[in-house]
Amino acid sequence: IQSLFGGNITLFTELCELARKDAFEMMMKHAEELGANAIIGVKYDATEIAAGISEVLCYGTAVVVKK
Repeated sequence: IQSLFGGNITLFTELCELARKDAFEMMMKHAEELGANAIIGVKYDATEIAAGISEVLCYGTAVVVKK
């Protein structure tokens, strides 16, 4: 119904936010596995693979920051 009348489609928005959160957490876990303690240049990318199916990526450069 929301798609017919316009506006924010709350279920889709919630799913997108969850996908973005999961992608961010996966990136952080991978960086930690590599021994990094920071990530710079973080970017998100979303691609529609098929109708109603989207891929969300989160990527950056894992680095070791020293004092």
